Amino acid sequence: MSLVFPGQPLSSAVEKSDGVYVDSNGVPRASLIGIFKNNNLHVPKLRANAPTENSIVLGTVLRLSSQQATLAIQVVDNVPLPYGEDYTGVIRSQDVRATEKDKIKIADCFRGGDIVAGQVISLGDSRSYYISTARNDLGVLYATSASGAPMEPYSWEAMYCPRDGTIEPRKVAQPSADYSKHQHASSKP
Repeated sequence: MSLVFPGQPLSSAVEKSDGVYVDSNGVPRASLIGIFKNNNLHVPKLRANAPTENSIVLGTVLRLSSQQATLAIQVVDNVPLPYGEDYTGVIRSQDVRATEKDKIKIADCFRGGDIVAGQVISLGDSRSYYISTARNDLGVLYATSASGAPMEPYSWEAMYCPRDGTIEPRKVAQPSADYSKHQHASSKP
């Protein structure tokens, strides 16, 4: 069981159905945010709550500056938000890693379009939430290379493109993390 995002490759055993399409290379891909389980894509019907402190969020990097990355938060505590109802999150340079905070360059940690897992550390200002990726299981989950191919984790600070062999810097989430098991205390039944 794993959380999937639009465009993410799925198992070859999956047939085209709601939430799944087959690309020009014959690879089944998700067209919706959902949970992939038993070769099926399930779109949760739960209503997501607004992020709170310690919520685990997933989002897409929209903008980068020298001091921060701005995210469109699309999943809160493993519940996808309805289309168009995303929140804004900010990952400041001091919140990327727990060590060597003064040496962090945002451009070496994230790129526009990356899917990132983070933890809400503060409600921030009136427009955004402050997000941390300082834990090993938080960071970039999904990225595409400059050539447009999906990348794979290479180390905790780089991702590898199998198509052209390039290695690009990222703050990579621990590859074995299963975000379907992360539940915020307030969202448990």
